[in-house]
Amino acid sequence: MSQRQGFAGGFLAGAIVGGIMGGLIGSAIAQRRNKTQQEDNHSLLEAGDGLRFETEEEMEKARRSLENKIAQLNHAIDDVRQQLGTVHSNGTEEK
Repeated sequence: MSQRQGFAGGFLAGAIVGGIMGGLIGSAIAQRRNKTQQEDNHSLLEAGDGLRFETEEEMEKARRSLENKIAQLNHAIDDVRQQLGTVHSNGTEEK
């Protein structure tokens, strides 16, 4: 009977100590991993070559540049749609 009481006490002590040690080790690993991820992550406001926008003017210039590129892409898409529409309509007329 005394062995069972010793086992229960040892088991309880081991569970508590193990939980505390696991928590400490887990938190240390999480902190390291978080620091590594912060170093690896790039802000959305960073340029592709690692430069950051320092002023509002630089951000505005980048925004305008992106808007111009989007407009060019939309124009190219419209041209292709018109060409495909012409080809498609020619194909239906021939039948």
